[in-house]
Parts: sequence; structure tokens; C-alpha cells
Amino acid sequence: MTERPPAPDLRVRPAGHDDVPAVVALVESAYRGEASRAGWTTEADLLDGQRTDEAAVAAVVDAPDALVLLALDPADDGAPVGCCELRAGAGAGAAAYFGMFAVDPARQGRGTGRFLLTAAEAEAVRRWGAGALEMTVIAQRTDLIAWYERLGFRATGERRPFPHGDERFGLPRRDDLEFTVLRRPVARTA
Repeated sequence: MTERPPAPDLRVRPAGHDDVPAVVALVESAYRGEASRAGWTTEADLLDGQRTDEAAVAAVVDAPDALVLLALDPADDGAPVGCCELRAGAGAGAAAYFGMFAVDPARQGRGTGRFLLTAAEAEAVRRWGAGALEMTVIAQRTDLIAWYERLGFRATGERRPFPHGDERFGLPRRDDLEFTVLRRPVARTA
């Protein structure tokens, strides 16, 4: 069995407007283009074009029922090394949306993603009383879905269409892309 390095010594905070360009760069580096191939979360074989843009990230930062969380490395001048989006569900106990989850490809496999997911879950419970986290993943990303399943997410059976034709979400390299919905109950502490 391969031993995993310990979880990183990171801080987490909500992103502000000054962080928007860094969030876009982080998400793009994790999912699109040749640089994303340094990590295992790349979608470069499925999609070309962008994953997000400054307007989309700024809209989340501005939304009253959402936020972008950043994982920052104090040893690297506080540079963002991970991010995710959280959106409130419809009332206490509802599922909060968890998305735009990205980790710097050079840091993948070191516990950064697990650390950020745990922090995001705690924040969703604290802010909105969330009873679960819900996310969408491209159904063809079986390796990524398997990783989320190891973390307690389960497929709900719901599928959602990929926004083919909307270049804000990328340029599909195949026409059968769709999302599967995953859900994980939040860990409750006594």
C-alpha cells in the first residue's frame, strides 16, 4: 500500500473580488489545456476552451447565497492552491451545491482536496444548516466519480444535460457528455 503524505497545513477563507483572477487561473489549470495534464483531474480529452471565466466567478462571489472558498498555503505566501463553490440549498437541512472544485495540479494527491472538501462541508453546515452536499460531475469521468464515492458521495440516479453550444462551459470533443448528480450526507458531530 502506498503511504499518502499528510494533509497540508492550509488556511481556508472566502474569496473576494481581488481573488477572482487567481480562482479562474486555478480552475483552468486543473481542468483545461495541456497544463492540466500534470494532475489527474484534467478534462482536456473531453473538452477544449474554458472551464470558467472572471464574470462567472465574480457572480458567485457577489451572490448572497453562495461563496467561493479558497485553500491557501501559508508557506507559499498564502497563494490559493485549491478552491470550491458553495451554494445554499432551499432551507435548513437541504443539500448545498458543491462545485468549481479545483486543486493546483502540482498539489494533487497530497490531501489538499480532502482538506478543502471537509472545510466546505463544515462551512455549508455553519452557514445554512446543510444536510448534504450535492454536486454534478461529467458522467464520463468515471475515475473522478470513483474518487468522490470513496469520500462518501453516491450517485442519485439523476442526470443533467451538458450545456452543449454554450462556449462559457467549454467546447465538447464528443457529443454524449452529460452530468451525473452525486450527493453526500454531511457528517454530524455531537
